[in-house]
Amino acid sequence: MKILIINGPNLNLLGTREPEIYGNISMEDYLETLQSEFSSYHLDYYQSNIEGEIINRLQKDDFDAVVINPGAFTHYSYAIADCLKNIRKQKVEVHISNIYKREEFRQKSVTAANSDAVLSGFGMNGYRLAILSLKS
Repeated sequence: MKILIINGPNLNLLGTREPEIYGNISMEDYLETLQSEFSSYHLDYYQSNIEGEIINRLQKDDFDAVVINPGAFTHYSYAIADCLKNIRKQKVEVHISNIYKREEFRQKSVTAANSDAVLSGFGMNGYRLAILSLKS
């Protein structure tokens, strides 16, 4: 199974960006942990700060399932939401922090309705839980 993990804007700064919210582990380090735990899967990671690049990556359609943390695009990207709507594969939206304990504008996800599940507030472990949910 090939799982595409996509992170949106500023998530390339994990490990250094607001560690009190996002922790102090880089995505690259966490990906190594995930790959060793899920060695029977191919995990393909992609991060972009550009909305159109995320859509282009999703539209390559070379994966079996997607785990996506749209970052700030969660709250206003109808373009990514529309793209997710048209993907007929398992999709899990992940948020490191609990978006419902954050600022009001962060409490709304326009992309969630086009995902099969949403995980919020589990820290980096949310990615692991998302992959576990795809095993079934």
